[in-house]
Amino acid sequence: MNTQFSLADLQKSIVLLSNSIRKQDFLTYFKQFSLISATENAIVIGAVSSFHKDNLTKKFAREIEKAIQDINPNIKNVEIAVDESIDLRKEDEIVDCRAILKSTEKKTKKAQSQGVEIVKGINSRLISEKYQLSNFIVGSGTQLAHAACEAVARKPGSSYNPLYIYGNVGLGKTHLLQATANSIAKNFKDKKVVYTTADKFIRDFVSGIQKRTADKLRSKYQEVDVLVIDDVQFFAGKKATQDELYNIFNILHESGKQIILSGDRPPRELTELVSRLQSRFESGIIVDVNAPDYETRLAILQEKAQAREFLLPQDVAEFIATHVTENIRELEGVLNQMIAEYDLRGTPPTLENVSMRLSKLAIKPLEQAQTFSTSPVGGFTPTRPKTFTGGFISYEDLIQAVSNHFGIEIRALLSEDRRKENMIPRQVAMYLLKKKLNYTYERIGNIFSGRNHTAVMYSCRKLEQIMKKDQQVAYELNVIRDKLGI
Repeated sequence: MNTQFSLADLQKSIVLLSNSIRKQDFLTYFKQFSLISATENAIVIGAVSSFHKDNLTKKFAREIEKAIQDINPNIKNVEIAVDESIDLRKEDEIVDCRAILKSTEKKTKKAQSQGVEIVKGINSRLISEKYQLSNFIVGSGTQLAHAACEAVARKPGSSYNPLYIYGNVGLGKTHLLQATANSIAKNFKDKKVVYTTADKFIRDFVSGIQKRTADKLRSKYQEVDVLVIDDVQFFAGKKATQDELYNIFNILHESGKQIILSGDRPPRELTELVSRLQSRFESGIIVDVNAPDYETRLAILQEKAQAREFLLPQDVAEFIATHVTENIRELEGVLNQMIAEYDLRGTPPTLENVSMRLSKLAIKPLEQAQTFSTSPVGGFTPTRPKTFTGGFISYEDLIQAVSNHFGIEIRALLSEDRRKENMIPRQVAMYLLKKKLNYTYERIGNIFSGRNHTAVMYSCRKLEQIMKKDQQVAYELNVIRDKLGI
């Protein structure tokens, strides 16, 4: 039996990867592949350039190896090399990643439009697992809406029925609806949960009328335990569908079934809805979602940057949160642009660069860097405020600054030498990497001669104890912070 890995196997592996890797990352790093060589347990994949090869190896080696082993478990060794002749190869000698992504997206879109059959004859749109009530960042503008969703998720049909959420685009309504549906489906496995949009509901009933199956569709909806409808403002002017929804609403509500709705306005302002439907929408609890305040915008940015493993300097995050105020989608858009520019062109996330980016988006930036006061460390407070210039600080910059300040060689700083003249500077460097650059203990340990995370954590805590007793050490640390602007 021939178990050698083939180009067709490589294509199947890339299909798996196109489903598991973020679209933006896939488009950036996955272009074309060739199969340079293959044995029964090892393969060499050809990438189009050293840029792609280096980034694929650094960022996605584990994912690529897993996808290949899912197709052929015999492959134990996967190597990525630059194939300088890949542009000269015939179409049937390469794997075109972008063509695969396009095909995958087409199939996914079709699956999403068809949804999954919950009750025979009724399909629910696919609900994204990424939407959870636990990962929704709650601010003053969404606190009541989130609390209401949690209450409904705990006891569907018992209170707050119907639940109506309204607000402008990009403020989290869909997240809350899908997260609530996810929670109910997970905790009440016997309940039939249907999530749809007003547009999909209208199309289904128009199709039912044309096929003379509207009565059957109506009776099937009566079997649903939880009905979630997004963007009900699009029922405006659709009187026949409104009548159908009114009848379904009454049957479900009288049976104690949960109904969750969202719109861009409160029911009373949906003037093109028939008054009796408006009245039904108002019969439960109505909550709004408002634009996130500064603290919430900052928290959202930091959480999303961390999820992408992107180091977002505090001053840059504060700058974006100050100026991008309309909705969450704009925040995500700016962050995605910054990540793409850093990955593709090495453009660091500085105040100057993000200011230019906001200008292109017609968002007015500050004309000069803002000034913030630093917090005291170890009881020592700097005598003047710190001006953040927006420079991108790498761990190499920080190590070099500590080395220069204490007058010791970098080699000694990173070594396991336990002499006191080396230990304090080393602890200072570890502490700043953790507290100011947000490095993980494991990552810091790798920088310092492969120490484990427990040793790094101990060093950071030890330095905190030292600074409480020794004002000079706290002073030295703040001088370094001052030089680096962190």
